Amino acid sequence: MTGRKNRNKMVSGVDMQFVTASISTTLVLLLLGIVLFSVLAARNLSVYVRENISFSLLLDDNLQHHDVLNLQHALAKEPFVKETEYISKEQALREYIDETGTDPQEFVDYNPLSASIEIKLRSDYANTDSLEYIKERIGRNAIVKDIVYQQELIDAVNRNIGRISLWLLGLAALLLLISFALINNTIKLTIYSKRFLIHTMKLVGASWGFIRRPFLWRNFWIGFLAAVMADGLLWGAAAWVVTCEPGLVQVVTPEVLLLVSGVLLVLGVLITTVCALLSINKYLRMKASTLYAV
Repeated sequence: MTGRKNRNKMVSGVDMQFVTASISTTLVLLLLGIVLFSVLAARNLSVYVRENISFSLLLDDNLQHHDVLNLQHALAKEPFVKETEYISKEQALREYIDETGTDPQEFVDYNPLSASIEIKLRSDYANTDSLEYIKERIGRNAIVKDIVYQQELIDAVNRNIGRISLWLLGLAALLLLISFALINNTIKLTIYSKRFLIHTMKLVGASWGFIRRPFLWRNFWIGFLAAVMADGLLWGAAAWVVTCEPGLVQVVTPEVLLLVSGVLLVLGVLITTVCALLSINKYLRMKASTLYAV
């Protein structure tokens, strides 16, 4: 009866160590996954922002509808154009009234706004050099009165996204080191409690490989389960974000999530296994007298 209680107590203790190590490793991997996802999603965010900056072509007031269609058709063939939208004088007036609450026709007897074609550029062309080329190329068309775009906004987007990407990359590298240290400490404490068992196995003639094997497998499964749980939490958070803001589906893509999930799985298994190997080797090299001093 006493032996059964001791055995149950030992199994319970082992299970609690396994659960505790898995949870702590999951939290560390989750934090690392969030930063890795932010780094990888930064490019998608850059593309999303750039491709949603409008580039307006103000058209001649005497322009016929077929001329607009011809211009849109010609623009659609250009490699820098993602999509176009024609905004008539009447639509421009309605949008102006909705935005400002005032009607310019109250001050003048005509609609002073011009018809326009709104262009959304492909992200690779949303930079200063390309915009100058695009402006010059489109400006040659006689029916285009003026070209309006937010140069300062485009410059700010390109500059800030580049800085954010560098900061996130540095943070990811720092967190990788911190993650290794935290997981290593957790595993060292677990193996520390088994140091006398390791020594006893050495005394009865067990080889180092035989002693290592159960510890390595145990920590392999800790890393694997922790990575799976961290991946599940990341996918759940991503689904919630996309549900709240559907427009972010272009940023929070399955490709990025799959890549982050794979990286976390590899890191989870690799870090826990390597840390276990280092800790076990430490105690395998120790003499009996040293075990009481650590």
